[in-house]
Amino acid sequence: MAKYLLLKHYRGAPASVNDVPMDQWTPEEISAHVKYMEDFGKRLEETGEFVEHRALAPQGSWVRFDGEGRPPVTDGPFAETKDLIAGWTIIDVDSYERALELAAELSAAPGKNGEPVGEWLELRPFWGPTTTITE
Repeated sequence: MAKYLLLKHYRGAPASVNDVPMDQWTPEEISAHVKYMEDFGKRLEETGEFVEHRALAPQGSWVRFDGEGRPPVTDGPFAETKDLIAGWTIIDVDSYERALELAAELSAAPGKNGEPVGEWLELRPFWGPTTTITE
């Protein structure tokens, strides 16, 4: 088994097929999208391929160490994360081909007018050895 990270982007990826921003969707369209994501996770829990998924809030801060007891916090610019990453899903699968299959399925979540979003997802393997959860 190998773990993969599927990253959803607000911006920065090639345009989605159904490229209407979520703030222009109806509440029903948003609910259908969220339900698709939840159902996707439940199906993968049943097969043992699900690890976790999360959406990210748009707020965030840069933080760095600047000497003992002094971690300065500054907001932005967030060129590589806050403005781009909307959320992630982590899967634990038998092969790269299975990871591709699941990423394509996740890309088909419904968007505006119930049509598949067809968004590009960034698929990245975890580096180094990873532990499989076997509870």
